[in-house]
Amino acid sequence: MQIPYIKCHGSGNDFILIDEIEQSFHFSEEERRQLSLLLCDREQGIGSDGILFVMPSEKAEGRMRMFNSDGTEAEMCGNGLRCVARHMIEKLGKTSIAIETAEAVLAVEQVEEIFPEIDTFSVMIEPVSFAASSLPMETDKEEAVNVVIPELSEEKTFTALSVPNPHIVSLVDEVVQEELLTIGKKANNLPEVFPNGVNVSFVQVLEKNKIFVRTFERGVGLTNACGTAMSASSLVSTILGPNDLDTPIVVINKGGLVNCVVEKTEGRFSIQLRGNGTNVYKAVVDVDLDAGKMEVSEQTYFNEENARYEKLEAFAASEIGG
Repeated sequence: MQIPYIKCHGSGNDFILIDEIEQSFHFSEEERRQLSLLLCDREQGIGSDGILFVMPSEKAEGRMRMFNSDGTEAEMCGNGLRCVARHMIEKLGKTSIAIETAEAVLAVEQVEEIFPEIDTFSVMIEPVSFAASSLPMETDKEEAVNVVIPELSEEKTFTALSVPNPHIVSLVDEVVQEELLTIGKKANNLPEVFPNGVNVSFVQVLEKNKIFVRTFERGVGLTNACGTAMSASSLVSTILGPNDLDTPIVVINKGGLVNCVVEKTEGRFSIQLRGNGTNVYKAVVDVDLDAGKMEVSEQTYFNEENARYEKLEAFAASEIGG
């Protein structure tokens, strides 16, 4: 089958976007899993952290489903949602719409640029819960906020929350990638504590309302950025660290930067995630799922857009001494 797609990214967290509204594909669940395994492979496939399936919705202007590179489906993907928001906003000629996700219908809109010449999209990250059962996390506590998880580390403390996918966040003096990789792998091979796996983030406070986040993403591994992880990290650095509510928090990541605004209304938290939704190129992939083969054609790069994003990347790297 021939599938037109857009290779895109949010903060360097890269995706293959397939528009099922325009093309009227009727993928089975097994085909979605197989497409993810085949196309996301960075050696034999196109290469990406996941596939964004943009689908019709009866509740909103569009529906997003995101499948990780290991074939599993994520409850939510903040960076991917920004890419879908950009795609649908441009398609419909609007500045604000709603997108249906697995857990909620979420407002998305184009907003003021967070960096010169970078079109910026804001998406709501919710529902947010600190209930251990919402991850789920097996513990004798209703919540696990700033606690030691002995199976992972005797020194570090973690805060568990769902946004709505599961996260544990640790505030650290310095982000050590090898340590994060070790703990991330442990956490995702610990079904007696995290039955559905968990995203693991280390957060370094650079200054008030500015943090550096590195994430081991469930189903993917270490990524340049994870939108829900940056959102969860912003919230944890607000309740346990120096950051402010209702104020843009600059979140630096390996792929660039975003802004997060943590809000609290009637005792409930929500987070605005603001950042890019950059299109790298568009192409067509000819897929034979039975043979496990694919071939890409009609590739067209968006060179000017990519060059503009490189400036943001360079700025973000300078902020963390990279």
